[in-house]
Amino acid sequence: MILIFDLDETIYDEKDFIFGGFSAVSKYLKNNYGLDDKKTLSFMIKKLKLTRNNIFDSLLNENKIYSAKLIKKCVSIYRHHKPNISIYNDARKFLETFKEIPKYILTDGNKLVQNSKIISLNLDKYFKKCLITHRYGMENSKPSTYCFNKIAQYENVQPNDIVYIGDDPRKDFVNIKKEGFKTIRLLRGSNKNLALESSFEADVVVNNYEELTSYINKLYANKKKKS
Repeated sequence: MILIFDLDETIYDEKDFIFGGFSAVSKYLKNNYGLDDKKTLSFMIKKLKLTRNNIFDSLLNENKIYSAKLIKKCVSIYRHHKPNISIYNDARKFLETFKEIPKYILTDGNKLVQNSKIISLNLDKYFKKCLITHRYGMENSKPSTYCFNKIAQYENVQPNDIVYIGDDPRKDFVNIKKEGFKTIRLLRGSNKNLALESSFEADVVVNNYEELTSYINKLYANKKKKS
């Protein structure tokens, strides 16, 4: 059995990274434009509850300092800030419980940002390899099955020997299910209450890592019996 995990919201709380980036941008705008960093941080957090798009644009327009150059600067600060993030406690317990099972991270997103998260979380301690899909071309990001099949090739196994754990039904499960990968949805983070039609849903839904541990124990026990 091989386990593949999504990163954001599945292994750690993505809000910690986002708020850290917002805080870095707020401090820059305070130091260089005299804006109140508490107010700018509050503005961005409130905006995030509505949309993840154009938050810096809205902030700079609100304070009448918008320019394309300053947008790029804010994005750069956000992407380059040093994350203060940690693995969920129950996720860490799970990873330590199943040390003997080969595990991978498979994540979409900006290569620089995702790599920064991987380093900050010290994921090499728990995972054989962390794959950032954008390194293989944007067309190979989820819901593409390309990187999933690369892991199957690495391990010389069939898709039905691989279990994928993710949180986003919009892209995580829909295509890999068709190829025989086992899929588990962890109800956590911003996608917790997102409901889509059954073709987008995982084979199994769990509420927490305790339920995931129980399910993987059963799968692993069955695998051992068959082998």
